[in-house]
Amino acid sequence: MSLKAGIVGLPNVGKSTLFNAITKKHILAANYPFATIDPNVGVVTVPDSRLTFLENLYIPKNTVPTTFEFTDIAGLVEGASKGEGLGNKFLSHIREVDAIVEVVRCFEDENIIHVTGSVNPIRDMEIINVELVLSDLEIVENRIAKIEKKAQTTKDKDTVLELEILKKCQEALLNNNPIRHLSFTDDETNLLKGFNFITAKPIIYVANVGEEDAVVGDNKYTKEVKEYAAKENASVIVMCAKLESELAELEESEKKAFLQELGIANSGLDKLIFATYDLLGLQTFFTVGKDECRAWTFKKGTNAKKAAGLIHSDIERGFIKAEIMKYNDLETLQDEKKVQESGKLYLEGKDYIMQDGDIVYFRFNV
Repeated sequence: MSLKAGIVGLPNVGKSTLFNAITKKHILAANYPFATIDPNVGVVTVPDSRLTFLENLYIPKNTVPTTFEFTDIAGLVEGASKGEGLGNKFLSHIREVDAIVEVVRCFEDENIIHVTGSVNPIRDMEIINVELVLSDLEIVENRIAKIEKKAQTTKDKDTVLELEILKKCQEALLNNNPIRHLSFTDDETNLLKGFNFITAKPIIYVANVGEEDAVVGDNKYTKEVKEYAAKENASVIVMCAKLESELAELEESEKKAFLQELGIANSGLDKLIFATYDLLGLQTFFTVGKDECRAWTFKKGTNAKKAAGLIHSDIERGFIKAEIMKYNDLETLQDEKKVQESGKLYLEGKDYIMQDGDIVYFRFNV
């Protein structure tokens, strides 16, 4: 399952520095707009102590964690929807991601140029969000102009439905309201998928602070960002991208010691990875054994047969049953046989809805 979160923001807010920390890759992070021109894609490992426990229990030849992709997208400027800056190139890249991570500058530094001349996170957020709304509005209005006459003259059921949905989106966008705030039926949602609207994608904000504020956790700017985000039920992660980039260079033991010294319980990066994983509606199931312990990513609501297909299409096609242990039961009893003897090994059919932490063995026959 290949899912992507796109990192966006104005130039010089810390996007590329954050991307460096996430992927431990060193792309250009320069002090001028458009240092990142093409989107950089990096695969991030989702930290999971459960997999570490399973690895220690089974001592497998191979351990494979679950991952997803972060894409660093070029800085956006006001007027992007009309082609300013990297405009359309930026917007086409962001349409390809599944969720948006919007980085907002919440630190003062006279050595780092701000594209608008001053630090003002709410203004910055509104610049980006308005450009995304305008971009979607252009697509909506172009499509309405193309199908409206047909809907009125032919009364074609599908065309009429599409027109109704698009007009609903148009009204919202004209009021600067992103499409993700609207409610749709399953049929309407499926119809909208083809448009790949940017404002339909879930969003999370990263308030990028200086190193001093990383310990404190909040400053006057982050409080403004949290108030703004609360109005649209969006999460905010406060972190120092520069500090996280430095932490990413350390060994795990050194990193923990350094965080402890600073008085920080968890790194901002780990919080962001967990929050984005949840934002994408993702959960994890495990397959275990002496050969391999592996974490698998699935969408909430996936049934057992579909989950089997994530491993191999043949397993889905020949699905018979799923043997399932709950992670908490195995952790408590410390032994697979004891789980079975206690009646906590469950046999489930194809319609069983997978749960986060399920440990699964799929029975199949092709």
